[in-house]
Amino acid sequence: QVQLVESGGGLVQAGDSLRLSCAASERTFSTYVKGWFRQAPGKEREFVAVISGRGITTYYADSVKGRFTISRDNAKNTVYLQMNSLKPEDTAVYYCAERRGVVISRKAADFDSWGQGTQVTVSS
Repeated sequence: QVQLVESGGGLVQAGDSLRLSCAASERTFSTYVKGWFRQAPGKEREFVAVISGRGITTYYADSVKGRFTISRDNAKNTVYLQMNSLKPEDTAVYYCAERRGVVISRKAADFDSWGQGTQVTVSS
């Protein structure tokens, strides 16, 4: 099973930007869907963004639309999450995930592989 490793998290101030990366341990099919989810303390894991295999189609949670951008580089087996205009409510552990299929989903249960997560903390 492919391993996903996130990086790029950290402590920033409100209004700052961060770019998260998620690298796969082996070459995965470029048609597989990739997604980002997050989980804040005491809350359930929630959908953030998803991207189709070729990177043509993307969807975002309403809470991040216009501020976050998901992208992928299939040659590098890496998916990114550019986060701009960060807010304290964006504080969470961010997880990347892979869905071994071509149908886009925003449901965590539909994803097959998960990274260990990277902490993003936004101070006010």
